[in-house]
Amino acid sequence: MEYFIVVLVLFLVFLFSKTIRIVPQRTAFIVERLGKYHATLNAGMHILIPIVDKVAYKQNLKEIAIDVPPQTCVTRDNVSVEVDGILYVQVTDPHKASYGIQDFTFAVIQLSQTTMRSVVGKLDLDKTFEERESMNGVIVASVDKASDPWGVKVTRYEVKNIHPPQSVKDAMEKQMRAEREKRAQIAESEGDKQSRINRAQGEKQQMIELSEGEQLKRINEAEGRAQEIERIATATAEGIRRIAASINMEGGKEAVQLQVAQDYIKEFGKLAQTNNTMIVPANVSDISTMIATATKIFDNVRD
Repeated sequence: MEYFIVVLVLFLVFLFSKTIRIVPQRTAFIVERLGKYHATLNAGMHILIPIVDKVAYKQNLKEIAIDVPPQTCVTRDNVSVEVDGILYVQVTDPHKASYGIQDFTFAVIQLSQTTMRSVVGKLDLDKTFEERESMNGVIVASVDKASDPWGVKVTRYEVKNIHPPQSVKDAMEKQMRAEREKRAQIAESEGDKQSRINRAQGEKQQMIELSEGEQLKRINEAEGRAQEIERIATATAEGIRRIAASINMEGGKEAVQLQVAQDYIKEFGKLAQTNNTMIVPANVSDISTMIATATKIFDNVRD
């Protein structure tokens, strides 16, 4: 009797566990009644009919990342490369994801691999490294379109690695090294060219500055000499005017005669000191004649 009670309790617990179902957040349960689709259970607590109702599928509604294994692809220029990636998918229709395909994860992986081989086959090796964004977009569009009947949304695809053969890697390394050396030589030549241009422009500017400075110097010197000549002429004219004014004064004429006689005697004495041959006037004592001549000249100037 006790054994029967224990069995009965266990049976009731089993029925209770089959009757009450709690669905976690972002999860959907597909319920079949007598082997046929009955309902989709969303998050929360639900009551099922034991034995009659059964949870056939559990679908995760979160976005999941699926690792796409590496595969060998042949580029348009006949180079074999190994490509892998990550596919991001999300179940949007649990009913289609359960009954539309046997295993949608396997299906989208295979579809992304075949699409990748097709995309890489249309590109040269160099373009496969440059066109990652476009490759990702093509794969997402193609796989998303194919997976729509399965109730699966492909959000994005990312190429992780592209591995070319070792021989191609060596050739690419040599090409990059040559390209870097080429850029270095071009940069060095451009720098030398610019340096020469700068030096030439500096020398040109220096010559211009020197010529302008020399020109300004000559102009200043000419203006200085002109001012000097003008001042000397002004001073000389002023001196002559004053002399003329002095001559007109009382005793001026006699003073001029005296000055002329003194200068005559003085200069004649210098002539005797500096020359071996001395020129003697015909009438040395006739100084009055010379003075009269000089006085006449002053009179003419005064008039």
